[in-house]
Amino acid sequence: MKQHDKTNISTGLATFLPFLRPYRRQVIGALIALVITAGAMLSLGKGVQFLIDRGLASGSEADLTKALFIFMGLVLLLGVGSFCRFFLVSWLGERVVADIRKAVFAHLLTLSPSFFEDNSPSEIQSRITSDTTLLQSVIGSSLSIALRSSLMLIGGILFLLVMHFKLTLILLICVPFVVIPVLYFGRRVRRLSRNSQDEIANVGRYLSQALRHIKVVQAFTHEKHDEQRFSSAVEQAFSVSVKRILQRSWLALMAILLSMGGIGIMLWFGGKDVISGAISAGDLASFLFYSIVVAGAVTALSEVMGELQRAAGAAERIMELLNETSDIISGKQLIPNPVNPDNSVTNNTVLEFNEVTFSYPTRPTTQVLKNLSFTIQQGETVALVGPSGAGKSTIFELLLRFYDPQQGQLRFADHNIKDYDISAWRHQLALVPQETALFDQTVTDNLGYANRDASEATIQDAAIKSNAHDFIQQLDKTYDTRLGEDGVRLSGGQRQRIAIARAILKDAPILLLDEATSALDAQSEHKVQAALELLMEGRTTLVIAHRLATVLNANRIIVLDQGEIIAQGTHSELLKSCALYKRLADLQFGEQSLKTKLLSDCSRS
Repeated sequence: MKQHDKTNISTGLATFLPFLRPYRRQVIGALIALVITAGAMLSLGKGVQFLIDRGLASGSEADLTKALFIFMGLVLLLGVGSFCRFFLVSWLGERVVADIRKAVFAHLLTLSPSFFEDNSPSEIQSRITSDTTLLQSVIGSSLSIALRSSLMLIGGILFLLVMHFKLTLILLICVPFVVIPVLYFGRRVRRLSRNSQDEIANVGRYLSQALRHIKVVQAFTHEKHDEQRFSSAVEQAFSVSVKRILQRSWLALMAILLSMGGIGIMLWFGGKDVISGAISAGDLASFLFYSIVVAGAVTALSEVMGELQRAAGAAERIMELLNETSDIISGKQLIPNPVNPDNSVTNNTVLEFNEVTFSYPTRPTTQVLKNLSFTIQQGETVALVGPSGAGKSTIFELLLRFYDPQQGQLRFADHNIKDYDISAWRHQLALVPQETALFDQTVTDNLGYANRDASEATIQDAAIKSNAHDFIQQLDKTYDTRLGEDGVRLSGGQRQRIAIARAILKDAPILLLDEATSALDAQSEHKVQAALELLMEGRTTLVIAHRLATVLNANRIIVLDQGEIIAQGTHSELLKSCALYKRLADLQFGEQSLKTKLLSDCSRS
């Protein structure tokens, strides 16, 4: 994400006007309440003058009571207006931030995986939580205070000019001395606020990584080192925050000293006029009230300015996320009526890789696949075999359109898969990954991830077929048991059986199996393999084979090495024609024979 050092409050906050538009009535109501409270507050100055000159100075108890009732009426109006203003602006702050969080999250779900390779999910999480919380505070409080203080400042100065021009000039002379420090320190606060938010995000990122991999941390006795690194990150964030706080403190100090100093000078001149009889005591009290209102408004603006500067930085960070575009473009944007894969199979060729060349965005100079070409027939089972780094998993990622190739095409039923609506295309694929991703939800919710319309009976049937039902029944709350983050309550084999049940539930025409039985014991593997064979009937299946024993019955085996196809055929054909395949087979089947012999010797002894 790009860094922008120069931003301003107006452009930073104006970007969120679209989120305010749906709530125009609440915004208008808040503005009306704001104007009423500002008017009531300004009227209190005249109320004080009336109370002194028409009440106390008159010597009449009736006049004093009348003046007091007028004053209390203004106080009541101020209180009711403040209640309405506070409720409406606070409601707007919470509502707008909730909408922003939903919009950002929904947008993030559309971005390609390459975006998350360059941007840490923990740092993104910090933007959605801490940055939006800051925006909520500003929209629901600081912005209202800034608007009210601006009205009070303008209204107070107008009242002062009408009442006493000379004394008002004394106050206005001090205004530049207050505004200049506000602008100077405000720019520094804005820059430091952005840095502070970034450092806080770094703290959150490091914390998330350490806790997510706590077993690795403890297994390598890395606690002290990680504690020191985390402490360094926290101290760095603290150091940047202290610099920001220091600038805001200077800002508040200059505003208070200069504004209140101006009031002191004004009182000296005003006191001389009262003594000489040029103005009354009520006039001076009223003038003093408005002077305090103006000084308070200036001080409030100087303090809120820091919050608004921080909000501008937070708004910039949020807008960076909203302005990100995905590298993967859905077919809806390429052709008026995208082809529907459900009704596209017109011949036996279902999938075709046509001279595909691909490099990952983070490694643009390294070609993972090189002019790769092969076809898969409808209902055929094709296995991908090769050493680590040969490009097997990359083929799956291209099929799922997590990435698009730099050259060549992936075709489905004589159409480039880019022509299809991306959701419609992915509905045609059921994936069983080697490492299953589970969420901190119930078993039913995790299984239903593949098909939200599946009934409870259908979900349980899929679990039975994948040999997952028995261990699920042994959990505390069976299908209502929460699995913890990343499914920490399950073993590797149990997590894999959940993934197989998902594939069964999705019931897609194309299966992508990344060694679906690699983490299972022999008994479970036999049952799951039987379920997979039933599932594979009539479907096109592409299998990544780490263990050759699982693909002996594949219609065709493709041998990959360094992103290129070096051979393809059946198991028996490849043993004769491909040296790499024979070497892999000798290694694996040799180890398997040794294990079988050891088990046999142990059973005899």
